[in-house]
Amino acid sequence: MSARLDFTDVTHAYARTPVLQGVSFQVEPGMIACLLGASGCGKTTVLRCIAGFEPVLGGTVALDRTVMSAQGLTMPPEKRRIGVVFQDYALFPHLTVTGNIAFGLRGAPAAERGARVAELLEIVGLADLGAKYPQELSGGQQQRVALARALAPRPQLLLLDEPFSNLDVEMRERLSLEVRDILKRERITAVLVTHDQHEAFNIADVVGIMKDGRIEQWDTPYRLYHEPRTRYAAEFVGQGQFLPGTLLGDGRVRLELGEFRPDSTLPWPAGTAVDVLLRPDDVLHDDASPLQATVLHRAFRGAEFLYTLRLPGGSEVYSLVPSHHNHAIGEKIGIRLELDHLVAFPRDPATARTAA
Repeated sequence: MSARLDFTDVTHAYARTPVLQGVSFQVEPGMIACLLGASGCGKTTVLRCIAGFEPVLGGTVALDRTVMSAQGLTMPPEKRRIGVVFQDYALFPHLTVTGNIAFGLRGAPAAERGARVAELLEIVGLADLGAKYPQELSGGQQQRVALARALAPRPQLLLLDEPFSNLDVEMRERLSLEVRDILKRERITAVLVTHDQHEAFNIADVVGIMKDGRIEQWDTPYRLYHEPRTRYAAEFVGQGQFLPGTLLGDGRVRLELGEFRPDSTLPWPAGTAVDVLLRPDDVLHDDASPLQATVLHRAFRGAEFLYTLRLPGGSEVYSLVPSHHNHAIGEKIGIRLELDHLVAFPRDPATARTAA
């Protein structure tokens, strides 16, 4: 069922405006990949090139070593064994749930169609709703129907274009986990496009952060968060602040909060001014710590507060603190750093000018 996708050095343009600039990545059989980025970065164009809706100007798109797109070659979408789940679901309003799911099985024997539809209704949790019409369903139910319809012909690859964007936050998170379970159970290779990093991290095994038609980093969600390789990736994923520091001769980095040694040697000479990324979970509340920070803002999240803290030197950091530590704005609290992954970049000149 599942297949390997190779997207190799692909370029594309609209009206001579470059959209994809040498994009490359691979998705192994049964893996779920996600293209994550802001609007206009090119992620949906990647999906359209995989599906065959757009030609490529350079590079190749291959599924299990069969080239489907190259310069001057575009295999028709209907011959690619690729399923697509669209942002607006694209269900047929005049067909029942059963009719929508069976649409992709035209030409198959009736008994085979009926068995496959019944199987998928069970898989997506809609076994009792086969006779309903799309307009009688909730948004989450409609999305399940769209997923079942795309899975019906047993595609080798499934593409999902912002599939949860029309749902509320709670439904989006719950359904993304359900869809992941379904794809893993069915052993489907999939590529998801989204601008929502929580959604990407919920569902994907590997995520590619896109910017200006290129992939900044292709990695696991864990490594993207804790070990970003570019400043853009560090700023785009998660919350965090950069704290100014200086690289010392023995490989350590001096910050206002102390001296720390990175996991690996930083490739710059001693004395280099750097910006060190601090995530909210790097800054721990510690009443016994002599280092004090002032609470500037706080956001209550139920089990925890997200505090914005000002350090004595004027820099600001975030800290996640259990909500039973209820501190007022203007109050000073003790903090300490726990840096399991020290991430640093050469000092941004714009940041340095702002600080000055």
